[in-house]
Amino acid sequence: MRESQCRIAPADYMKTTRKTSGRKKRLIVAMTGATGSIYGVRILETLRAIGGWETHLIVSDAGALNAWYDQKLSRKDLAKLADVVHNVRDVAASISSGSFITHGMVIAPCSMKTLAAVALGFSDNLISRAADVILKERRRLVLIVREAPFNLAHLRNMVQVTEMGGIVFPPVPAFYSHAKTVDDLVNHTVGRVLDLFGVEHSRIKRWQGMKEPPAQ
Repeated sequence: MRESQCRIAPADYMKTTRKTSGRKKRLIVAMTGATGSIYGVRILETLRAIGGWETHLIVSDAGALNAWYDQKLSRKDLAKLADVVHNVRDVAASISSGSFITHGMVIAPCSMKTLAAVALGFSDNLISRAADVILKERRRLVLIVREAPFNLAHLRNMVQVTEMGGIVFPPVPAFYSHAKTVDDLVNHTVGRVLDLFGVEHSRIKRWQGMKEPPAQ
């Protein structure tokens, strides 16, 4: 793990990409205190396998607890999956500034506490500060929110984040993919999230239309 030097990356990640040969795109991955740490882990694994991406990981204390409970993964295990690891309390880290160019940020999973912090611009740690930076710089922010059912505060916070330009992405199963395992369902969600960042991958079986009419 290292703190990399500032490199030029896309200013507007979808439309006005400035290509710089040999320089990786940066994506911030945050993991917070909700079940579903597998989503953050799978995103990190996929980006490493694809190559060309520099991942910056932040794990909250509750996020670390959930990763251990869900998958028996320690902080050290998670750190091995990322290129750069930041302390959640280090609000002076490189990713706390808009001058540090990234392709965007995904919070996977995103707790309702973190959702509220992002919605209200309450930058009390590096996760909410980095998300605030992503929004103010008009970069891509995706929140894989994990809670059910939602109360009114949750829904209003989701609306507020959406109005600010973020994308709220609950990990809803896509049954048209004919998933055979839980892992298939996870891969489909992760693949759709990576699509939002323009990542080319083969994680999912894409819809090609119905090949035959339904039985009568």
